[in-house]
Amino acid sequence: MNSVDVVVVGAGQAGLSTAYHLRRLGFEPGGGFVVLDHAPRAGGAWQFRWPTLTYGRVHGMHALPGMELTGADPDRPSAEVIGEYFEEYERAFDLPVLRPVDVRSVRDAGDGGLVVDTSAGEWRARALVNATGTWDRPFWPRVRGQELFRGRQLHTVQYEGPAAFAGERVIVVGGGTSAVQHLLEIAEVAAATTWVTRRPPVFRTEGFGEVQGRAAVAMVEERVRRGLPPRSVVSVTGLPMTEAMRRAREDGVLVRHPRFAALTPDGAVWPDGHTVPADTVLWATGFRAAIDHLAPLRLREPGGGIRVHGTRVHRDPRVHLVGYGPSASTIGANRAGRAAARDLKILLAAPHPAPAQAAVISST
Repeated sequence: MNSVDVVVVGAGQAGLSTAYHLRRLGFEPGGGFVVLDHAPRAGGAWQFRWPTLTYGRVHGMHALPGMELTGADPDRPSAEVIGEYFEEYERAFDLPVLRPVDVRSVRDAGDGGLVVDTSAGEWRARALVNATGTWDRPFWPRVRGQELFRGRQLHTVQYEGPAAFAGERVIVVGGGTSAVQHLLEIAEVAAATTWVTRRPPVFRTEGFGEVQGRAAVAMVEERVRRGLPPRSVVSVTGLPMTEAMRRAREDGVLVRHPRFAALTPDGAVWPDGHTVPADTVLWATGFRAAIDHLAPLRLREPGGGIRVHGTRVHRDPRVHLVGYGPSASTIGANRAGRAAARDLKILLAAPHPAPAQAAVISST
């Protein structure tokens, strides 16, 4: 068993930020920390984004700490641009990554430490930073008649661009940025599109400054402090009304319909009885935190979420969550990585029999 001080699970924005700040605080690669990644290559969840999402269309990408992303071609796929940037970042700051490694579970060792079970063996640690994000846990709503629908049902994680929907009748479900991006692309090639959201969308016509950003983060932070499942920061900021969205609304594409009552073999039916035929239902319904591997630690509160103060878990101060709840944005992940590293520096300075090393185990 490998003995280390800190295991960080996740090599996306939050994981690399944490690794960067751990190193700045004196944790060296090799004996100090190692990065193990669940994904096949650098880039976190960005590497799995659909090819038509170019870098110029990315919503809210912030640079990793210590190195800007400069000179990127806005017409290149974001998966390529950001993947290459993450790879360069790992080299620049000597953050060695071994891929692929799956983190299966984290359990209490019974003597003050933690045991992290992975596909590459077990790691013993004094503390853990979880930075797994959400991409591995797509949320599929359950609706009546879902099993009867004869067409395709896809989720955002399976979306590869609009070409696969040419000539089809498509229902896009979801009120977030990805749902709108999918809808606008598909509408150009599909026979018909229908946009469905649970709540009426809120469009933001003005800029979103620092004051509004802090207010949005505070709303999400309050939920995790109460031990409730987090909402994304984006869900409380509204959708920015772009010129493409204005045109789509004028053309009748960006017209919201309320949630249907059920799926039928040939489409969907609404409570008032009207139906819409469909060949494909695309569920752009978001994601949930990928934290199943933490289940043995019993961190969840009665409200269903994990109660967090800053990045530290209330039920177990050895565990920190970054890229979770209020830090589930690229700029929030940067700040959370720094906060967690500083907190752990203090924690590990206290007398403790665990070995004096740190590890970063990353899993997208």
